Amino acid sequence: MPRLLLIGAGGHGRAVLSALRDAGWPEPAGVLDDGGGALPGVPCLGPVSRAAALWRDGLRAAHVALGRNALRRDIGESLLAIGFALPPILHPSAVLARDAALGEGGVAMPRAVLGAAARAGPHAILNSGCIVEHDCVIGPACHVAPGAVLGGGVRLGAGVLIGLQAGVGPGLRIGDDAIVALGAAVVADVPAGATVAGVPARPLPG
Repeated sequence: MPRLLLIGAGGHGRAVLSALRDAGWPEPAGVLDDGGGALPGVPCLGPVSRAAALWRDGLRAAHVALGRNALRRDIGESLLAIGFALPPILHPSAVLARDAALGEGGVAMPRAVLGAAARAGPHAILNSGCIVEHDCVIGPACHVAPGAVLGGGVRLGAGVLIGLQAGVGPGLRIGDDAIVALGAAVVADVPAGATVAGVPARPLPG
């Protein structure tokens, strides 16, 4: 396990740091944060723009610990272009089936489940207690929030947010950058860019 450079010192950064420590990773080399924030026991090394200089100084692995999907994806891809490795992070209580896969830059938080033959793409967040059932495909930079449940064979496009305690029925398709609000029950496909809420979930105006 390499020492990581963390990006982001907000709430998700603190959650990722906790997962790293629980999983026995080495203490991070430092954190970059454009707001000058800090993480407990981790030195702040400046803004995100310092990443290339730190790579030249010998840091080789990083994790983008930002909750905003598009920003996490963009910074993650820029780090890959610099040459950083983005190893996935798996909390010891998370459950990944033997034939499941968590992509580079992804994280599976406490008690998250990634079922048989399921795939989570790069920069995905599988947050605490979520269940991603068999044969699901999670696109790049998605966030499956705490307690959300995806039935078997669900497909998420890029940048999708599945809210707290939301449920998506088996085999459904959720388009790029769609948002499923907290507690929603999705029983039909959701088009790209839409926001749906309620039981059953319906598109919100605007």
